[in-house]
Amino acid sequence: MESLAERLEKLKERIERAKLRSGRSDSVTLLGVTKTVAPERVDEARLAGLELVGENRLQEALPKMEALKGNGLKWHFIGTFQGNKSRKCVENFSMIQSIGKRDHLERLSRALKDLGGAAYPVLLEVNIGKEPQKSGFLEEELALVLEERSLWPEVEIQGLMAVPPFDSDPRPFFKRMRKLFEQGKGLKVLSMGMSEDFETAVEEGATMVRLGRALFGERRV
Repeated sequence: MESLAERLEKLKERIERAKLRSGRSDSVTLLGVTKTVAPERVDEARLAGLELVGENRLQEALPKMEALKGNGLKWHFIGTFQGNKSRKCVENFSMIQSIGKRDHLERLSRALKDLGGAAYPVLLEVNIGKEPQKSGFLEEELALVLEERSLWPEVEIQGLMAVPPFDSDPRPFFKRMRKLFEQGKGLKVLSMGMSEDFETAVEEGATMVRLGRALFGERRV
């Protein structure tokens, strides 16, 4: 049976090959999605070389973080963001990748003021497929939000995140995300691509991919 270390190495190799196909020489960060993954398994991945993980649910993440306290992993929040949990997220995650409403920015800004901390890094989630059931900024809203980022000086908008419609060819959506990213002026992170489509995402410019099943195997519900 393939070990986590072997699987992680193969994924890194696939990322490198995708970069070569598109003529890229910059780096792509692999984020391990640890939803439903036991702390022991997460630590096994860390020992194999994984440095960054992402959690979807605060209530699942907090005990897992406590169990793995002090092991050096960096944690990102990648699930649906709830403004009333802004403070908890800021206190426990090094980045929030799912800021998809102006209200999120406003509530996060207020929480950061209360904490008196430095600018906190976030990604803006883009509803690139205009799916009514999904959160995220629409393309036509994004430029204005980026122009007005000075309204929330406590929040450091570092880039964009998106999930294309699952039943469509992801490449056109990744291409559009790349264009939005390049128009964003000063953005550093383009988080797109998951287990099913991360190589396409890398070919189209992703600087971060979020891999769960490809790394840890089928999710246990």
